[in-house]
Amino acid sequence: MNNIIRSLAIALAAFAVIILFASIYFVGEAQQVVITQFGKPVGDAVSTPGVKFKIPFIQKAYYFERRFLEWDGDPNQVPTRDKRFIWVDVYARWRISDPLLFFQRVFDERGAHSRLSDILDGQTRDAIANHDLVDIVRSTNRQPMIDEELSDLETERFPEIRVGREQITRSIIKEVAPRTAELGIELLDLQFKRIQYVEEVQRRIFERMISERKRIAEKFRSEGQGEAFKILGDRERELKTVESEAYRAAQEIRGKADAEATALYATAYNQSAESREFYRFLKTLNTYEKTLSEEDMLILSTKGDYFRYLEKMAP
Repeated sequence: MNNIIRSLAIALAAFAVIILFASIYFVGEAQQVVITQFGKPVGDAVSTPGVKFKIPFIQKAYYFERRFLEWDGDPNQVPTRDKRFIWVDVYARWRISDPLLFFQRVFDERGAHSRLSDILDGQTRDAIANHDLVDIVRSTNRQPMIDEELSDLETERFPEIRVGREQITRSIIKEVAPRTAELGIELLDLQFKRIQYVEEVQRRIFERMISERKRIAEKFRSEGQGEAFKILGDRERELKTVESEAYRAAQEIRGKADAEATALYATAYNQSAESREFYRFLKTLNTYEKTLSEEDMLILSTKGDYFRYLEKMAP
């Protein structure tokens, strides 16, 4: 009998613990909870953190995020107002503003992503189709710094915008806000993640960019060749100037030397006969000294100058 009572007590205690755990649920700081009874919401959503109670086995707790959530759309090919075909990829940030309405309309985050894709993709296509490409890719009319040498080539790339990308994204958020509010969703932000030409248009643009770069390179190349020819011309002119100056200086030195030599010769010939005779004698000795060696035999004629000089010097 005691064993039966003890078993019943243990069973009742275990059942009480199960009932207790089934009736308790916890709400975190980043969570909000909707309680349902037989599949239908009961009361308001619970957003205060702490330990909460519900009817066990009959009521069920559904948890939803209170933090910001991310929606990432799929790339879409869209034509702009000026007939430019581009790929557009957008992303958004949103949060669950009304958990009870969110649960009733979309049930969970997967359903919310599906509805957001329908709403945001459609509104984005409409916005892009109503604006030119320059308004989609730029936010302000700020002009970039351009090299003065390229200013005439680059200015046409920066036309003035009338709306701008920032204003377009704000208008999309404003248009879809009432529709997302009906789902218990608040759209916080939407941005273009990628804007890119379709492949065919992109190829033509690359070809145009390449040809333009080649044109700019050819411009610099021709200017460089002009500077090179100018430098070579200046160098050739300076070289000719130096050579002419050197030739003139050499001719002046040679002329002065010839003049001095002529003056010396004239002075020598204008002196007395004895001096001229002695000069001839010295020149003759210098000649024999340079042309004869110790092994040479010299035969002198009696009519030669050297013999006559020797004869005069003999005692």
